[in-house]
Amino acid sequence: MATAQKIRVLIVDDHVMVRQGLRAVLQSYPNIDVVGEAGNGEEALSSVAKLQPTIVVMDISMPSLDGIGATRLIKTQYPQIAVLGLSVNAPSYHVDAMLKAGAFDVITKEKAVDELFSAIQRATAAIQPILILQEQPPASVEQAGAAEAAEAARASDVMPAKAPKI
Repeated sequence: MATAQKIRVLIVDDHVMVRQGLRAVLQSYPNIDVVGEAGNGEEALSSVAKLQPTIVVMDISMPSLDGIGATRLIKTQYPQIAVLGLSVNAPSYHVDAMLKAGAFDVITKEKAVDELFSAIQRATAAIQPILILQEQPPASVEQAGAAEAAEAARASDVMPAKAPKI
């Protein structure tokens, strides 16, 4: 069975404690690889160029270059990279601005522990559709057809035939 590539994540937030907390949460998932951190939008642009992450988790409000401007630049230069916005309270105007800048979604920091992994999975699926294989793929199309026929025969043994309507 083919092994899936890890999702490469860059965390961007001006608060070190938030970055460390998000890193700890995300590293607990076996298919996530936190490849780096940045403290503002300018550092994010530099890090994206060097690290080529799959996903950028981007704080909206930061000094120097905020998350909205950084998202716009990242999506212009690297359209294959998904950006997830993070905000303390996510007022609608911030959410709208982030989405218009190209963010896939915006979640609040309060819900990040519960929702961030799911949002990363959805964003990754949107930019890199994943082929889901069975545990043991059939060796050939004929074997697949034979397996389906055998399953149908077993089902007919278990399921009673419908009685004709009178």
